[in-house]
This record gives sequence, C-alpha cells and structure tokens, in this order.
Amino acid sequence: MRLSNLKGDIFGGLTAGIVALPLALAFGVQSGLGASAGLYGAIVLGLIASILGGTKTQISGPTGPMTILSATVVALAISKYGDIEHAWGIIILTFLLAGAFQIIFGILKIGKYVKYIPYPVLSGFMSGIGVIIIIFQVFPLLGLTSPVRIMDVVKELPQALSITNNTSVLLALGTVLIIYLFPRITKVVPSTLVALLIITLVSVLFSLETPAIGTMPTGLPSIKISALGGINLSDLSLILIPAITLAGLGTIDTLLTSVVADNITRTKHKSNQELIGQGIGNMLASLFGGIPGAGATMRTVVNIKSGGHSKLSGVIHALLLLLIVLGLAKYVAFIPLAALAGILITVGISIIDLKGLKSIFLIPKSDALVLITVLFLTVFVDLLQAVGIGMVIASVIFMRKASDMVEHNTSLDKVDKYDREIAWEDESNLDLNKWKNVYIKRFDGPIFFGVAAKILDRINKIPTDAKVIIFRMKQVPFIDQTGLHALEEVIKEMQKMGIVVVFTMTQAQPLYLLKRNRFVPNIIPEKYLFKSIDACAEWLKEYDQESKNDS
Repeated sequence: MRLSNLKGDIFGGLTAGIVALPLALAFGVQSGLGASAGLYGAIVLGLIASILGGTKTQISGPTGPMTILSATVVALAISKYGDIEHAWGIIILTFLLAGAFQIIFGILKIGKYVKYIPYPVLSGFMSGIGVIIIIFQVFPLLGLTSPVRIMDVVKELPQALSITNNTSVLLALGTVLIIYLFPRITKVVPSTLVALLIITLVSVLFSLETPAIGTMPTGLPSIKISALGGINLSDLSLILIPAITLAGLGTIDTLLTSVVADNITRTKHKSNQELIGQGIGNMLASLFGGIPGAGATMRTVVNIKSGGHSKLSGVIHALLLLLIVLGLAKYVAFIPLAALAGILITVGISIIDLKGLKSIFLIPKSDALVLITVLFLTVFVDLLQAVGIGMVIASVIFMRKASDMVEHNTSLDKVDKYDREIAWEDESNLDLNKWKNVYIKRFDGPIFFGVAAKILDRINKIPTDAKVIIFRMKQVPFIDQTGLHALEEVIKEMQKMGIVVVFTMTQAQPLYLLKRNRFVPNIIPEKYLFKSIDACAEWLKEYDQESKNDS
C-alpha cells in the first residue's frame, strides 16, 4: 500500500465517520430503538461490510429506507408484546433473518438482477421513502412523540398543532437552515455535524425546554442473544415477510450505492460478495442491538471524494464511531430530538428524486404511471409491494410496446439482412479508415430498462483515442425513461473525455422524447442530429478539416 493511498484512506474514513455520526443518531431514534441502536448498527455493519464486502470504497450503515422498515418492525413487535424489553427477541430474530437472506441472495448470485429494475420504479420508490421520512419528522419537529403509522400522523396532526412546542420548532428549523447555508461558508466540515453541535450548545446553554435523546449506554454494547429465548414459535410466521422485505430493500439500497461508487472510481464491484458481507454485518449488528443498514450513498461519495481508495477507509470510519461511543456517549444525551428531526428532514429531501418528479409531464405516460403508482404505494401501503407492483406494471407496459413494435415492423423489412458485427448497408460509403478517431455505436432495438445496465457498462470500454462517436439510431423504435437516463450518463462521461457524440436517423418516438426532455439541445446540440449517415459523413469532412486547421 502506497503512503499516498494510506493518507487518503485515513482522511476519507475520518470524514465519512464524522458525516455518519449525526445520521446514525437520527436513524437510531427514528427506528424506535434509541440513538445507541443507530450507532451500534453503523459500527458493526460498517466494520464487517468493509472487510468482507465486494465494494472497496463503500461505507455502510443505517440508511433512510432501511430505518423506515426497521421502525415498522419495532412498532409491530412492541404493539404485540407491550414494551421493548419483551419485544427484543422478535426484533433481533427479524434482523438476523434479514441478514441471513442477504447472504443467501449473494450465494444464489441474485445481485446481478437488481440492475434490471426500471428507473421509474427506483425513482418512485426512493421519492416515497423520502416522503415517509419527512412525514415522520413532523411530530418530533413539534416537540411531540410521533405515531408509528403514516395515516395516524395525518389524522392526529390537527390536534398536535394545538400543543406545539415552539422551542422545538425553532431548533428544528435552525438545524435545517444551518445544514443548507453552512456549505456556502466552507465544505471542509460536514454541515450536519455543525448543525448538531450548534443546536445542542444553544439548547444546553439556554436551558431550553425541549425533548432530548437522554441517557445512552456507555462502553461496548452487550450481546443480546439471550433475548431470542423468549420467542414463541407461533410468531415465526410474522417474522418471515418483514425479514425478506428488509433483505430485499437492503440489497437494492446497497447495490445502487455500489454502482455509484463504480461510476466515480471507474472500478467494478463484486455484487454477490457485497451481499454476503452486508448480510454477515447485519446479522452481527442485530446481536449487539443495532439496526440493520446498507451501503450509504452520501457517506460513500464523501469517503471517495475525501481520498478513500480501499477497504481501510470503511474500517477507519467504523473505528472512529466506536471511539465516540466509548468516550463521548454521555454528551450525546443532551442532543435535542428536534435537531435530529431537522437532520432527517434534509435527508428525506435529498432522497426524493426531484429530477424525476420535475420531468413527470415530459416522460412517456407509461413511465409516469409507474413512478406515481410506486411512490403512492411506498408511502401508504408497503415498500416491497410497491417495488413488486411497479415491476409488474413496467414489465407489462414493455411487453405491450415490444408487441406493438414487432407487429408494426414485421411487414416492412427483414431483420436478418444485417449482422450485428458488420457494417450496416447504408455505411458502405463511409470510410472509417480515413478517420482514425471516429467510432460507430450501433443500436439495433429499443433502449429500455432491460439494456440500460449494458449501456452504462460501455463507459469503461470507450476507446481512449476516440474523438467522435456516431450513435446509429435507425433501429431504435422507442426509448423509455431508464434508457434515457442511461444514455445521458454515458454521453456526459464521453463529453468529459472530449468526445463529440452525434446521432443519425433518430426515429419519431425517441426524437420526440429527446426534445421534450431537453436532452436535445442540452446534452446533444441540434446540429449533431443527422437524418442520414451520408449527411453525417459530410459533416465529418468539415469536422476533420477544422481539426487539422486548429492543430
């Protein structure tokens, strides 16, 4: 290991740990198990997943989606057993099984299928999670204890407004303002940590009447395996579905973060190994009273941007949190719950896919239907059902589009008159030998969620000497939102490399979608759209001459 990498890993891990601290506390409180559960989950999962996982730079810990589902598990267990002490057994077993299912997913190599989830499903799901987080923070913002169900929050809100703790409201709003405004001063120190410290100091110095975290356990957490002895066999059927849901959600959450890490570092993660590491980490975290988690996107990005290159950065992040638990736990008691509510509100806002929602009237109606349906089901019904139903709707819509395409094109031309590996018929007059730095990318079917992952994989296969890449679009009958998103990512990456991307023979539906979403001209200028390969060849002559003149 080079010294430069070691320094980067240390700084990346420390920075990620500082960012993780307030989030772990907030997620712990949100789960219903207390702030310590968030910290224990971040420490154990963060350490184990870093060592055993398949993504070198990923930081793992409690996340918004996993916390929301964990809170549901905790609430149901308490409602059945009466209090947390008697409910620990079923809670721990649920979290244990969730980790075990993740390990099974890894062994069965299920991770590779996550990439086939369409963008509208992911967009609606993540936006729904963000909305849930925000809704559940309304009561803590008001200085009150939140109901455990969304509908109860809505029903009880009018009464809650009449007994609002104005101090809590001001502290929560102050937290939000600091988080959003402090980065304008400096981005060296995480704004969430600054907000947490300032609001806590204000609350303590002025002896403000507002609910706080309260006493936290000090020292190393104890293993709660004895709690498993109080489980009734009749309750096992109630555990299975929540455990599978947690495992599925953790899998999606983790592997999406792994993809983000890959795109930044230009590496490729091992999805199945990552799931096994996450599963082992979540199992051990549950035994120490921690909440389950997943790969955390924001903390992972912070780690990479701060210099993290290897698994060592994730280990350092976990060790820093452990040192905080051992040395500073007594001070955590003074943190106002309103401050944590403010932090979680900003987390919820960041999770909402604002870009996807803004384009709701610009994307195909079918994609919009999927997005809205999944968002609604996520918030008001069930997280796993939302994803499942969204996938079914997206699949049915795709099959209908594919059927219509085949029916429309069958009588027009044969599909076997060209070979994917040789030039198309209209390219016979295009002398690519003349332009050594010009490449052609041929698309011979719809660009949809099923091929989006393959398109993104092309980022790492772009020729280093490429100056111009021609996207042949004449065989693309339609593009969905997932495909559009993938194209945007790939083309932006090419443009960063100084490559000019041009389109030829774009059909009606793709062209309409590209222009309606301002893909043209914001990503691809209008002048780079050609109706024929011959027109593109004429432009190439001009481009070649201009390049020679510039040199």
